[in-house]
Amino acid sequence: ETVDKERPMKGEVVAVGPGAYDDGVRVPMQVKVGDAVLFNKYDYDKVKIDGEEYVILAESSILGILNGK
Repeated sequence: ETVDKERPMKGEVVAVGPGAYDDGVRVPMQVKVGDAVLFNKYDYDKVKIDGEEYVILAESSILGILNGK
């Protein structure tokens, strides 16, 4: 029963930022718009924009990319 509650969530990337900084150098994003990804169900924020619900999460919270464009 606990395993079912801990399964990651699946989503599609609809937007990405420019990437994070590491020691003053921008690290480009590895995910792209259209990628299907798995992410931890407790590691995101929900927002509603124009009646549509989205989740916002850091790239480091993505557990895996299922397919890439």
